[in-house]
Amino acid sequence: MTSPAPDIDEPFEDEADLLGNDNDVNQQEGEEEGEELFGDNMEADYRPMPALDRYDPDVVDDEEYSEMSQGERVAAETAMLKRDRAAGIIRDDRYLLYDESDEEEAQARKRRMAEKAAAGEIEDIEMIESIENLEDTKGHSIKEWVSMLGPKTEISNRFKSFLRTHTNSKGQYMYKERIRHMCESNQSSFIVEFPILASKEHVLAYFLPEAPFQMLEIFDEVAKELVLNIFPSYERVTGEIHVRISELPLIEEIRTFRKLHLNQLVRTLGVVTATTGVLPQLSVVKYDCTKCGYVLGPFVQNQNTEVKPGSCPECQSIGPFMINMEQTIYRNYQKITIQESPGKISAGRIPRSKECILLSDLCDRCKPGDEVDVTAIYTNNYDGSLNTEQGFPVFATVLLANHLVVKDSKEIVESLTEEDISSIISLSKDHQIMDRIVASIAPSIYNHEYIKRALALAIFGGESKNPGNKHKIRGDINVLLCGDPGTAKSQFLKYVEKIAPRSVFATGQGASAVGLTAFVRRSPTTREWTLEAGALVLADQGICLIDEFDKVDLSEPILSRFDILCVVKDETDPMQDRHLAKFVVNSHIKHHPSNTGKVTSVQENTNDISIPQDLLKKYIVYARQNIHPKLTNIDQDKVAKLYSQLRQESLATGSLPITVRHIESIIRMAEASAKIHLRDHVQEGDINLAIRMMLDSFVDTQKYSVMKSMRQTFQKYLSYKKDHSELLYYILRQLTLDTLAFQKAIRGSRITTIEISEKDLLDRDNINYKVWITEDEFCNEIWNFSLRHNFNSFFNPNADITKVNEHHECKYNTATDKNSSKIDICDEILKLEDEINIIKNEIMLICNKNTETELKHCKSTLDNLKSFTEEIAEFLKLITTSENVLNTRNTMTNRKLSMNMIEGFTSAKKLFKKFNFRDNILTENKLPSSSKIIKKSKEVYV
Repeated sequence: MTSPAPDIDEPFEDEADLLGNDNDVNQQEGEEEGEELFGDNMEADYRPMPALDRYDPDVVDDEEYSEMSQGERVAAETAMLKRDRAAGIIRDDRYLLYDESDEEEAQARKRRMAEKAAAGEIEDIEMIESIENLEDTKGHSIKEWVSMLGPKTEISNRFKSFLRTHTNSKGQYMYKERIRHMCESNQSSFIVEFPILASKEHVLAYFLPEAPFQMLEIFDEVAKELVLNIFPSYERVTGEIHVRISELPLIEEIRTFRKLHLNQLVRTLGVVTATTGVLPQLSVVKYDCTKCGYVLGPFVQNQNTEVKPGSCPECQSIGPFMINMEQTIYRNYQKITIQESPGKISAGRIPRSKECILLSDLCDRCKPGDEVDVTAIYTNNYDGSLNTEQGFPVFATVLLANHLVVKDSKEIVESLTEEDISSIISLSKDHQIMDRIVASIAPSIYNHEYIKRALALAIFGGESKNPGNKHKIRGDINVLLCGDPGTAKSQFLKYVEKIAPRSVFATGQGASAVGLTAFVRRSPTTREWTLEAGALVLADQGICLIDEFDKVDLSEPILSRFDILCVVKDETDPMQDRHLAKFVVNSHIKHHPSNTGKVTSVQENTNDISIPQDLLKKYIVYARQNIHPKLTNIDQDKVAKLYSQLRQESLATGSLPITVRHIESIIRMAEASAKIHLRDHVQEGDINLAIRMMLDSFVDTQKYSVMKSMRQTFQKYLSYKKDHSELLYYILRQLTLDTLAFQKAIRGSRITTIEISEKDLLDRDNINYKVWITEDEFCNEIWNFSLRHNFNSFFNPNADITKVNEHHECKYNTATDKNSSKIDICDEILKLEDEINIIKNEIMLICNKNTETELKHCKSTLDNLKSFTEEIAEFLKLITTSENVLNTRNTMTNRKLSMNMIEGFTSAKKLFKKFNFRDNILTENKLPSSSKIIKKSKEVYV
């Protein structure tokens, strides 16, 4: 009995036998002889078939065309070629050789070749065809996929096609021109914008941030190949060509870097705080065997580990090996430290910093204090010192820079839209632009107009000069704020830090003059002592703000380097203290998150002329970058005479000496004033304002006796463009305070009435007034309002103060009834006065018109004046009615109140009477001539 035969495993079926083999197909195609065209029935193919030989007349084009000449044909082909270039289309005639029937077979062949290329089975790159679905990584990571031969070759081909074929809006080959320009300048890198790469080759843009080392290596090889194709000998200039990636869309902060960003391409902003020297780094190393002298290498070095030979292939020795200095290739290496911008971090946080490595042509692109935009690879390297300190393995992270650009104010100006620029230009045409900017500086701080004006000039700055490239003269304006505590000095610095385009805030507590400039620190890379930037260096081309400056160890001559010295005094003044307290309370109410109430009229009047903070920032940047005023038509004799007079006065009074630096300060402040008005030339008004600011600064720092003498001597300079009503009010207030103190010192009891004689006021400023005022009214808000109103009513602010009408007398008595109609009437008078001041400005604008045509455009303004005159008449009727009612009162208190109101109404009538000349103009049937308006205006205003 025989046993069954054992089972014999059948061999697996070959998939190639089932699907067919390409070689078999090709062999069969070669053995077939094809279709026989010539045979016995060949003529049957040409027999007529009437049913099939008819054609649709709509499809057949029977029109005859004349033959084109050679020139016409060349012109048509040229036009088609330009059209294709403008559309970014590259014609490829090789596709004309393939039929549609071959498409399916070609796709199958491409898939098989791609799989073999990804597996590395094909060594010859020329045999590799394009991979259509490059984003399909076949389950591999992106780093592994782009390192395979097939995808690597496809990435290379696509990037090469992108550099060759991409055109701009003008139809020019964009990157070919950049490569040509790079070679003309003997550079070694050119820039590729990431948004353009993403729009054309989205797969490459997707791979680039995820595998930056591999992708940038491929890009550099392709760039070098293209450069050598155009300039074969360019390798003698540089052996490496780098592709710099710019405009990465996502910007990361330094403090947000985490392990997720490791080995990825990132973009960040910061300020350079420290730089090392440019050092040589090994790039391609060759070694000499010390035993047989054989040269080993080359060995390409990387950033993380050092590549060394294992043994000598000649003598099999394991060392030692010496570096061949002649054949080793080096590259530039520099390490910088980038810190977060202090103005862009949250309050209460310390700025973070990160080290960044610059290689090749990126070295020495920046200096400490520069604000940079860095596109780099966030990578790690082993640091043994960290392991020693921490006690467990820690890797230090660094930024390996690929692209770096230094940001300056030019880029900020370029970011301004046309709408922003038009708003800035229209704003500069306002004749009150200086006052509006001053009102916009630190609006939450009450008063201190002189300090705000000084800070405005310092923010805009002057023009630096370098005569003959020998001696550089600074254009920055230095301001020193000193005075009593609690006078908002530090708040001014904080505001300037927010509004200035580039600023650094520091404190002088524990600092020295050297520490503010630079300090010494041992470099962890070279173990050498290096200089790191201080606050003044970091604020280069910007503003440095130093608080507690008195704590800095400085000598007295440093004071002469300040252009403006602002002395802030905390004086006791009941009226000012009341306004200050009210302003602070209203400020807290206004800025409270749940505030829905109203603010006082003081704040409303300030906000009426202030500029929005965003627009003010843009205005400052535009003026600092684009406006460079020149000193051409200025009164040099005036400045020289002032300097000589100041020198004599300082010598006679024994005050601080006047130096040439004060003249330079006047010039810088005049240039800053011209910048504020966006003027290209310094005018006489800018010089006068600068002289006034310098004299105010110099006089306020003197002793009281010297200050009083200097103010009388230089009164004509100090009163330039000051509001005469405010000046008169200030003089009267000072005279009242002095008289009040004198009367209290003599009588030693409560004063009920203060009498200021005409002679005292005449001696003070040559103005004849006789004023009686009680102490209760001095602290009364109603008195403040009515006083300012009446004194504004007696003279024109644009006229000289000595031309004030000297025949008016004002009497103010106690107003005990605060609920009387006096408050309402005075408020109405005050509102009406503001409107009249606006009408004054409009009249002056009309008076500046010189032709009848220009006057016709002002008809609407004249109509407004006419309606306003009718409103004044109605108000006068109201005043007359109030007078009759008040005169019927018999009590002493009411009689005093009545007299006070009637005198206030009389002053208002005199104010309105000044505008009676408009009735003669407006009642005429036709528009008056320009000469008549000017003549009438001169009678009133001059």
